[in-house]
Amino acid sequence: MVIGVSAGGLKALSTIFSHLPAKFPFSVIVVQHTHPTSDDFLARHLNEVCRLKVKQADEKERIVSGVIYIAPPNYHLLIEEDKTFSLTVDAPVNFARPSIDVLFESAADAYKKNLIGIILTGGNDDGSRGLKSIRESGGLAIVQDPKTAEVEAMPLAALAAASPDYVLSLEKIEDFLKRFKP
Repeated sequence: MVIGVSAGGLKALSTIFSHLPAKFPFSVIVVQHTHPTSDDFLARHLNEVCRLKVKQADEKERIVSGVIYIAPPNYHLLIEEDKTFSLTVDAPVNFARPSIDVLFESAADAYKKNLIGIILTGGNDDGSRGLKSIRESGGLAIVQDPKTAEVEAMPLAALAAASPDYVLSLEKIEDFLKRFKP
């Protein structure tokens, strides 16, 4: 599962992750737009409010279920075909590094139909192209209902580009994830 979020992300991620069960059957990989000099505050904060382990992704790390991985600041996070992470300092995409589109497009290539992509609150259109790639690869696409987003631009762009399977509030996304069976 991949999640893209920007402005308003701390609250949105805390809302969803704080209710996931300790034996959640998926890995969760998150790109939250952060300042290039940010530290690991997001991972540390989420680790305090979640039952799952939360950590920043490391280069060549193997992806395992039941862990929430956060893209490190100032690196694009990609998923390789062997289900490991790759970090790059390529140019920003949509003015962002890490870029949601970069993660989502590489995840779509690696996981095809076995992928869930989620776009949450944010102030630009990063992630809309990547969510479209997930849909085209047979994966499931979920977008936060723009009416419930702290900043609606990212959800609106994703709705326009990707024709998602579901448009849900944060609480409904949380419920969906707890009930979804792989």
